[in-house]
Amino acid sequence: MFNPRYNPQTRNISSFSCNISALDQEQRKRHDFLARDLFPRNLEIEELPNGYGFRFPNNRSLFTALSEWATLERLCCPFLTLTLELQHDQGPIWLKVSGKDGVKDFLRVELGI
Repeated sequence: MFNPRYNPQTRNISSFSCNISALDQEQRKRHDFLARDLFPRNLEIEELPNGYGFRFPNNRSLFTALSEWATLERLCCPFLTLTLELQHDQGPIWLKVSGKDGVKDFLRVELGI
């Protein structure tokens, strides 16, 4: 569900798969809208030992929208650890998406990284 261009065929690549039915129709629409709106606004993608970090500009409404996206993402992909971080001194927002062994490969496929 992470990628707004979700392709069910990628589910066989690893033991990780998104449970689309965990979101109702309105939640899916909102999740997809948020993903399409938010992720192009990232300033940087950082590879982490067990996932990826996305740096966003410091903006209150952007943080709120990222929080909403993370809440919905957690429903369909409970195997992910999602962390939102506000940096000190009005620094950037970081969204970190990680998990256990293998999730990084899953994210690479889903995100096209």
